[in-house]
Amino acid sequence: MLAVSELVALRPPRRGLPRSDRAQLRGFSRDELRAWAQRELGAPAFRGDQMFEWLHGRRIGSADAMTNLSHADRSRLASLADFERLQLDLCATAADGTRKLRLRGALGAVFESVLIPNPGRGYTLCISSMVGCSLTCRFCATATLGFDRNLATWEIVDQVYQAQDLLEREAVETGAKWTARITNLVFMGMGEPLHNYGQVKRAIELLSDPKGAGISRRRITVSSAGLVPAIERFGREGLAEDVGLAISLNATTDATRDAIMPINTRWNIATLLDAIRGLPPARRRRVTFEYVLLAGVNDSDDDATRLAALVSEFDCIVNVIPFNPHSGTALRRPAPERIRGFVTRCRAAGLAVHVRTPRGDDIGAACGQLALEA
Repeated sequence: MLAVSELVALRPPRRGLPRSDRAQLRGFSRDELRAWAQRELGAPAFRGDQMFEWLHGRRIGSADAMTNLSHADRSRLASLADFERLQLDLCATAADGTRKLRLRGALGAVFESVLIPNPGRGYTLCISSMVGCSLTCRFCATATLGFDRNLATWEIVDQVYQAQDLLEREAVETGAKWTARITNLVFMGMGEPLHNYGQVKRAIELLSDPKGAGISRRRITVSSAGLVPAIERFGREGLAEDVGLAISLNATTDATRDAIMPINTRWNIATLLDAIRGLPPARRRRVTFEYVLLAGVNDSDDDATRLAALVSEFDCIVNVIPFNPHSGTALRRPAPERIRGFVTRCRAAGLAVHVRTPRGDDIGAACGQLALEA
């Protein structure tokens, strides 16, 4: 295993957020669109509401499509605003029906999202928040890419719209009576979502708007590797009230977590758990602790006992994730009997444990595998 000193807790981006001379309206809130319509078009505020529905409800890609706006307003919009959308470069389909979407954003940035079928209840979309990742977790393929930049708000929300467009095209092609819907969102793709806090929060506000994608905030989960100041902000600014929080814990001692998740050298396990205790208890949703099981690293009976001691005070679910192998590390998945032994011991200690079945691992789309492989 690499020494901790060979890795860093947080990496700086190679580039900043993309800038344009024209306004990217898909990243504007409803209030910002109202103000923009009044200021730039000299139009009443309700024009902003109409624009919002076109951008987020109907997912249009040009001003010309906004047919309830005057020709003059549409012409003005086309000259002032940027309606750029993501480009879908590749859609790979796994044996279990999971699809990995390779997307191209502003200035050619490439990243991925994962569309996961839930039989009888729509689809879950695993969203990316960065191009690459600012963290250096040893078990994650995305970490091998380095950290190019954060994704802009519009690049985050359009991942959902591209996936929904795909489902609509398929419904038309197959003659389906109903179009399948994306019902759940998990910010567990490329990147540490809470290290791009501002863009992620704005994206959640847009995606949960009933005039847009209309996805319930209670069906949205944000994962974090332990960025404590942002977790505290998550609670302070109200997201913890109805948006799920999943903590990628993955170790039961600081020595092990330092080695596989160097962010722990900045905010250790005790500090992280204190931040979770500090979330508003009257409104806090049930917390999920994610635990990637690594052979010979964090999968012993003693680890199971310590895990229960660490998290049993919380109203929580423990997601045990057997490691999904990739070419960027020598770490291994434990044998099936070791996985069963670990889970059995956790349950015997009173933990509510769910073992996450790999989805899309044959196309490099499972948890920890996103690395822009064709």
